[in-house]
Amino acid sequence: MAPPPAMDLFGEPIEAHPPWFKPDAFLRAGFDADAYVAELRSYVPLDSLAAELRAHLAALRAELVGLINRDYADFVGLSAHLKGVDAAAARMRAPLADLRDKVAAFRAGASAALAALREGLQQRAAATAARELLELLLDTSHVVSKVEKLIKELPTAPSDSSNAEIPINDTGTPNGKAGTGVRETQSILLERIASEMNRLKFYISHAENLPFIENMEKRIQGATKLLDGSLERCFVDGLEHRDAKVIYNCLRAYAAIDNTSSAEELFRTTVVSPLIQKIVPQNYARAVAGASSDELEEDYQQIKACVEKDCKFILEISSSENSGLHVFDFLGNSILKEVLSAIQKGKPGAFSPGKPKEFLRNYKVSLGFLDFLEGYCFSKSAVTKLRYEPAYTDFMRQWNVGVYFSLRFQEIAGGLDSTLTNTFSPTGLNEAQQKPLLLKQSIKLLESLDSCWSDEVLVFSHCDKFLRLSLQLISRYTTWLSCGLSARKASDRSPNSPADAEWALSIPIEDFIYVSYICNNV
Repeated sequence: MAPPPAMDLFGEPIEAHPPWFKPDAFLRAGFDADAYVAELRSYVPLDSLAAELRAHLAALRAELVGLINRDYADFVGLSAHLKGVDAAAARMRAPLADLRDKVAAFRAGASAALAALREGLQQRAAATAARELLELLLDTSHVVSKVEKLIKELPTAPSDSSNAEIPINDTGTPNGKAGTGVRETQSILLERIASEMNRLKFYISHAENLPFIENMEKRIQGATKLLDGSLERCFVDGLEHRDAKVIYNCLRAYAAIDNTSSAEELFRTTVVSPLIQKIVPQNYARAVAGASSDELEEDYQQIKACVEKDCKFILEISSSENSGLHVFDFLGNSILKEVLSAIQKGKPGAFSPGKPKEFLRNYKVSLGFLDFLEGYCFSKSAVTKLRYEPAYTDFMRQWNVGVYFSLRFQEIAGGLDSTLTNTFSPTGLNEAQQKPLLLKQSIKLLESLDSCWSDEVLVFSHCDKFLRLSLQLISRYTTWLSCGLSARKASDRSPNSPADAEWALSIPIEDFIYVSYICNNV
């Protein structure tokens, strides 16, 4: 039996460990020695903690020795109670060995079956891939043959408007409805061919670098060339006759084969270019000779009328809902591109900032024309798309507003500086402008500031630069006036006097009253 615990003077048991040391903490499942030490070291010295741990270890060892000594007789007599264990173990060894052999045989059979199953799955996957590839090649061959057949039917079908004879009605005139039906039938057939060509491109993209596809390359190129030619003729015919159904079908065909640029270029050369060439002269020699000016306002008015009359129909077709034709951009790649080309060839001087007044007028009416084109956009995203088109970017790049501002800067700032450096001559009331300014230089400053913000000079995209110019003008005038007054007050006629002070030193005292009057009223 364990000895009774020691008692203190008041009859309470004396604890063997200090209150902060809890031996039960070592028996917890999630005990962490580092965390335990880190927690105690904040208020217990490490030496004290180490001493308590050593004392606890010694107590545990003593308890272990006591337990062994207490049950030593049973431990020694354990071998006497194990008689017959070897015989029992021998009897159990045979069935266990047999079971082990059976498990090993079963494992080997399962491994062989698993290997055979995996090999079969691999063969099946290879066979499936080969079958899919074969089906893809067969579908490709079938689509190529179908496209060739449909293209061959185009010249002989009643859809060929170039070869087919248009019926004549009783009055002896061509039957317009029959011609419309011919074009519409051809456009429908071309849309179907384009859809098949789209399928063909999809098949080819999944079977590249195969000998079968390489052998069919010439056939595919020939079919593509025939389709492009037939679709071009049908689309041009539809544009010439303003046939909305034909144009719609042709545009869907161009969208199916992802060839929107060809449709935009055909519309530009067929419809837009002849109209623009009638408005803007294309002969540069005539422009140089003065047969036509570089003004663009009247030209833009005529171009807007032509767009409204002759181009609006295709813009409405391409922007119709659920049509899939929003990929076309006739505004930028057809209309604006042709307008830019016509101006560059017929009126190249319109982009020159060498004539600031004409340049600014042309620039503002050009921005108005761009706003007119953006009015045909059906959504905000369409406007953003138009502004990022290469034609739109090239058009805006032609207007070198930076050079224009530099010229205006030299004109306005140079004029004021010239006035300030000239001989001083005060003036009376400016009756023409009704501005009670007494100095010619003050009048020039006000005129310069008015010029910076007048409609005939200001460009809103460069408002910050014109604001800075206005502040520079005021600063220049202030410096000129301050230098003159300081020099007059000091009566400094030395050769080192600044140039801005010469006017104050050369005028009589009576004329200087005008300057003093201004300074007192500023």
